[in-house]
Amino acid sequence: MTIVKVIGRWRTWAIAAVTVALVSVGAAADQKGEWTMTGRTYDLQRFSPLDQITASNVGTLVPTWTFSTGALRGHEGNPLVIGNVMYVHSAFPNTVYALDLTKAGAPMLWKHVPAQPAETIPVACCDVVNRGLAYHPSGKLFIELLAGDLLALDAKTGKQLWRVKNADYKEGSTMTNAPIVIKDIVIAGISGGEFGVRGRVTAFNVNTGQEVWRAYSTGPDSEVKIGSDFIANYPSHKGPDLGVTTWQGEQWKRGGGTTWGWYSYDPELNLFYYGTGNPGTWNPDQRPGDNKWSMTIFARNPDTGMARWAYQMTPHDEWDYDGVNEMILADLNVNGKKTKALVHFDRNGFGYTLDRTTGKVLVAEHFGPGVNWASKVDLTTGVPVRDSKYGTTSKENTTGICPAAIGYKDQQPAAFSPKTGFFYVPTNNICMDYEGVEVKYAVGQPYVGAIVRMFPGPGGNRGRFIAWDATKGKVVWEIKEQLAAYGGALATAGGVVFYGTMEGWLKGVDAQSGKELWKFKTPSGIIGNPMTYLGPNGRQYVAVLSGVGGWAGIGVAAGIGPEDPTAGLGALGAFGDADKFSTQGGVLTVFGLPEKLASR
Repeated sequence: MTIVKVIGRWRTWAIAAVTVALVSVGAAADQKGEWTMTGRTYDLQRFSPLDQITASNVGTLVPTWTFSTGALRGHEGNPLVIGNVMYVHSAFPNTVYALDLTKAGAPMLWKHVPAQPAETIPVACCDVVNRGLAYHPSGKLFIELLAGDLLALDAKTGKQLWRVKNADYKEGSTMTNAPIVIKDIVIAGISGGEFGVRGRVTAFNVNTGQEVWRAYSTGPDSEVKIGSDFIANYPSHKGPDLGVTTWQGEQWKRGGGTTWGWYSYDPELNLFYYGTGNPGTWNPDQRPGDNKWSMTIFARNPDTGMARWAYQMTPHDEWDYDGVNEMILADLNVNGKKTKALVHFDRNGFGYTLDRTTGKVLVAEHFGPGVNWASKVDLTTGVPVRDSKYGTTSKENTTGICPAAIGYKDQQPAAFSPKTGFFYVPTNNICMDYEGVEVKYAVGQPYVGAIVRMFPGPGGNRGRFIAWDATKGKVVWEIKEQLAAYGGALATAGGVVFYGTMEGWLKGVDAQSGKELWKFKTPSGIIGNPMTYLGPNGRQYVAVLSGVGGWAGIGVAAGIGPEDPTAGLGALGAFGDADKFSTQGGVLTVFGLPEKLASR
């Protein structure tokens, strides 16, 4: 494979209170059939209690209608369904649509195209994606715009209610993730770790857009919002202002740790959870130290932003193992004890099970084949036990590192079924060679500093879809995929798990055994997340966005070939020339059972 210089990676309060649809277009669907936030519920389990579609009838699923978003770049995330209205988002320019589910083909009620400068596009790392919408029961929709604004819309009319600046693309800071609404605040993150951005999360008042608080990933405790009640479980997590002292000089001011992943929330503990990304620069020689609090799971009080606990998974990250993947909340029996657990599948190849009350690590095991940068996580210290052979430096090219910078799992969200007790995880199987390169910081310019070559991992397949037992840290079953399994997962009470592939297949498999039961080829590669809802006619539907892109599909989405030195990916070629399997196109495809079966 060709070595490519990495320049930058084109990178409700509970809705249960809502009983009436905002848009009066017919009787509201039963609430368990709605999908009111990005993971359906605050715990991000992506589990639906709907059970009309089962392992015995899923093979008869057929497409019932489709909708084009009008955008051709990568489509991540999923629609929301609130009452009888579906809300759909697109990649840049982040158009938002409201569709009427009471009418055949779900015609548009309205669409909103926010004004954004086209010059934002080359600044965005990992394609100009967007991961979705958030909703407040007062009738507001929220979307983070790529150029850096948080936008509030009237869910009934689509008209702008307010728009506030949270990031500045001219400084390399963009926004791609789905915000979260908790009580009367909406929390937004930022991306841009490859541009020397300092990561943070910011809370805004849902009614006015006024900033309530802001918490940084790096810097002094006063700005990271670490106070006297902060729980530090491990020696490396103790001490004042670690967000400064674990960096060299003022490197923390451009230290990355961006927050472009998924957010979850536990109403009982009143804590919300998220992960921070890789430190900047990618050249580890330029930033000695643990580089806190990059690569960290945070638990914060959403009212104040104060950190309750934090756990750094990969101190002094040498491999670009972003820690932003979702934190799934589930009550599990761990080591014979019922535990309020948090389960996280990190790009570094470890599946973590933590006590989400205290932040203590209970289980940490490899979920990908051939992980070699660290043999294990020491549960006493919380620190990974590294193999120096696979450490990286600017002094030489380190070869054969598993996993690659893309990770054994990227942002594509996993699902959990309380019926089986398994987590269903779409994963990558990609390794790399890595060499640091000296780089100087300039505002708004790529701040990477590495040469990366990626290639398929053990076995030659580039992806796997696995079932995982988080109480033991064991793979229960796996399905090998030719390309990275870059679409999210959906678990249902009907015993079927859905996931998408980069070739464009939406697949339905048996939740217990992993047996493939059904598949359908959508118009483009799937990097979005399947969801399911109950229509106004009382029938269950499954919907997914297709539209190849993201880091894994940027070569297709942007028309970049694997030989292009400006690609800034280091990943092209690792994904098996995806352009041979898929083409561009943002399309929502909705599936249902044949009418005779659905009416039974």
